Amino acid sequence: MGEWGGDIRSGLIMVYMSHIRFRIEGWLSHSRLWTYGVAIAFLCGILIFLGFPVFPQPPVTVRVLIQAIDATHWQPLVTQFNQTHSDIQLEVVKGPNNTNLVEDLYTSAFLLGDSPYDLVYMDIVWVQKFAAARWLTDLSDRVTPEQLNVYLKGDIEGGRYQGKLYRIPFQTDGGMLYYRQDLLAQIGATPPETFAQLMALSKILQEQNLVAWGYVWQGKQYEGLSAMFTEILAGHGGFWIDPDTQAVGLDQPQAIAAVEFLRDTLAEGISPPGVTTYSEEETRRLFQNGKAAFLRNWPYVYSLASDSELVGKFAIKPMMHTPGNKGGACLGGWGLGISKSSPHPDAAWQVIEYFNQPEVQRQYFQQTGYVPARRSLFYDSQLITQSNHLPRLLPVLDSSVLRPPIPQYAQASDILQRYLSAALTGRETPQRAMELAAKETRALLLRGG
Repeated sequence: MGEWGGDIRSGLIMVYMSHIRFRIEGWLSHSRLWTYGVAIAFLCGILIFLGFPVFPQPPVTVRVLIQAIDATHWQPLVTQFNQTHSDIQLEVVKGPNNTNLVEDLYTSAFLLGDSPYDLVYMDIVWVQKFAAARWLTDLSDRVTPEQLNVYLKGDIEGGRYQGKLYRIPFQTDGGMLYYRQDLLAQIGATPPETFAQLMALSKILQEQNLVAWGYVWQGKQYEGLSAMFTEILAGHGGFWIDPDTQAVGLDQPQAIAAVEFLRDTLAEGISPPGVTTYSEEETRRLFQNGKAAFLRNWPYVYSLASDSELVGKFAIKPMMHTPGNKGGACLGGWGLGISKSSPHPDAAWQVIEYFNQPEVQRQYFQQTGYVPARRSLFYDSQLITQSNHLPRLLPVLDSSVLRPPIPQYAQASDILQRYLSAALTGRETPQRAMELAAKETRALLLRGG
């Protein structure tokens, strides 16, 4: 019946035309052909009623918006998915490389009420905002606790809101300390554990003209500043916002001490004056070009530095802390959720399941150098052959700390960035800046509550 084309009515017309032809040619009687036509029409009706497609159905299209650079990295996996799933067509929409702009595009699409995206590729700090706005589908019933145990604990907790799960990790990230092990060996020193040790070692290396700068970090007024400060704050035993109690800790002594440490690196010449305008790449280049002994940055730097003159001369470790406290790696990373407005949630879930297979994440890491979300891959023999630092990454990421998992995170981060920048550039004292930041943050949470 498929070769007749059209719908059942077209089929019946063809049956009738065949009846005329057959009657003329004397093949069949009128009554017999009529019986066949009615039987075929009846059978098609039954199949439609039972939910069976009479004609082949086109594949369901599942769309997701991704930064342009990541969309390029995804393309081989997208091609493989579409080749192995004839009933689903995964379509990646390229967005800008600025993550804030991608978040804005998702937000605008949701606010219009008819988002074209079935999947949401999310930075870990977007989850609570999107979930609180009821833009995401609860995934809690689609996975078991045992299935979630294969991921880093922080990655899973970062995907929750009010006890429900809205994001499955795909790639993870965490801030860490890069250090020149060759230079430390020259002065007979071990890597710093505390902030005071970092300052002392930096001065020794600078005094011996082994490096121009001791410590470089991200001081520009942008999200990277908030991420970096989250680690310094944790290392001083402080906190930003308690998501359970809504308490704000920015004006507490530990937070003020954290800002004073960063100010001291500038005042004492440990960090370059321009660090207050630096993001990840500016600091990476300084370290990679041999100008700095210590660097705070993300895992992506490792493979780049390993392809430079620094190969074999540097190592990584968790961030510093004050005595009695622990260092913390600000947890980053990306994962997938399902839009609540998607007409194809089951198809979207099949995409999530596919992209979180160990072999798929292995392939993605081999292509990009990004850090996989599954714990087992940190000890995967194939990956270690390519990147022998992977096992050393896991302890760093296991000591991770989350930025405040609250719906108003973007506004809270903006507040912190403004006042931190004021303190670091000398426009406010650390104490005054943090008091103002805490006051404004409490007002934000009160409005949100």
